[in-house]
Amino acid sequence: MAKTYVIDTNVLIQAPYALQCFEENRLVLPLVVLEELDGLKKADGERGANARRAIRFLEKLRLQGDLLGGVALPTGGTLRVEANCSDVELPAALPDDKADNRILKVCQGLKEEGPILVTKDLVLRLKAQILGIEAEDFSTEQVIPEEDQYTGRLQCYVPEDKFKDFKKKGVPTKDVYLSDAEGNTSRPDLTENQFVILKADQSLRKTHLGRVKGKKIVPLEYKKSQPYGVKPRNSGQYFLQEALMKPADEAPLVIVKGQAGTAKTFYALAVGLEKIVNRPTGEYRRILVCRPNAQFDSDIGFLPGDEQEKISPLMRPIIDNLEQLIDASEEERYENELELKDKIDELFDRHVIQTEALNFIRGRSFVKTYLIIDEAQNMTPNQAKSIITRAGKGTKIILLGDPNQIDKPFFGRADQRPELRLGKDEGQPPVLSDHHDGRRMRALRTGLRRRSAPVNIRKG
Repeated sequence: MAKTYVIDTNVLIQAPYALQCFEENRLVLPLVVLEELDGLKKADGERGANARRAIRFLEKLRLQGDLLGGVALPTGGTLRVEANCSDVELPAALPDDKADNRILKVCQGLKEEGPILVTKDLVLRLKAQILGIEAEDFSTEQVIPEEDQYTGRLQCYVPEDKFKDFKKKGVPTKDVYLSDAEGNTSRPDLTENQFVILKADQSLRKTHLGRVKGKKIVPLEYKKSQPYGVKPRNSGQYFLQEALMKPADEAPLVIVKGQAGTAKTFYALAVGLEKIVNRPTGEYRRILVCRPNAQFDSDIGFLPGDEQEKISPLMRPIIDNLEQLIDASEEERYENELELKDKIDELFDRHVIQTEALNFIRGRSFVKTYLIIDEAQNMTPNQAKSIITRAGKGTKIILLGDPNQIDKPFFGRADQRPELRLGKDEGQPPVLSDHHDGRRMRALRTGLRRRSAPVNIRKG
């Protein structure tokens, strides 16, 4: 049976194609939504672009028929603009001059149809419940619950005889199995490039770390590496190191999800410096670091200074991590602050590391670039698409994010499409989740060692 959905403005601002996602149901657009779209169409950045896109779609529908009477949608169902319901009464505490309350009026006026209000606004959903109106979030693009998400790793059991030969031959995927608390076994659904913690079924203390490659689980290729003197301290960091050290043609996209302090940015920088400075492999020309910012991504032009001065406050966490990496001696690191600053400045002066505002990436093409996107949980879907499609030959993209630190308005954990949804498709590079190994960065810093051929990063 067809349902009636009343659509709020913020749904169209986040997903301008949302009107095509309700199948064969009746959609109602309050007139106040058109007014709000009109007010947003000249806005800078993605909000304005999405408002204009939604308006253009409505214009196409207008040319097909009368929007007040209802127009058939391409994907099924109908859409109509509701200009009535102005005489519907709301409680005195909900004044008529607020757009949200005018939307509630429409819902009240359509009560016989059993309307469902679709909005990203939590407060509006609360108001709707108070008035007895059913309300829900726009969930078409939302990810599955966290406990069901793909983490990029799995713990399996393997027969003892196969376990012994793992380092030499690997293990066929058909020989590993899962076991529940009652002892029931099952075959795991393994994905290309998925990381596996292998346990011998006769001795649970024995463990190997591997990666799915074709029909086999093979040992980690870079397990003994210590990029820029950094040594992994747990299985999650071994997996992270493997994914980051892989050449761009084997793992062009690495997505890392983890709590604050689990060394996501620190490790990504360490591998980049190892590949470009410490032991140049020729894979990459530079490290490019970008950080989305919910407060002024689109308004950066109003800040004083050139581009680098405008974004320097965003890049301070990068500088903090570089201070730990450039000088491995914790006792001597801060004895000469000027020398430490000169070492970091030289990395930027030589363009080994470059920083850039996220909104300046569109239209560019990056070749042989080690591209780090920090705080990726604050990216919008369009920003994620823009970045991923910028990768040219030899470019590796690393998305780093913490689902618990979201700054975007109307943007929650379930809306993190770019960071949490990628990776399980066949052939996709690894998606890592290191929040299970909640070691602070301090654990990694204890693994720093003086290199046998230290890099001389000084001015002059």
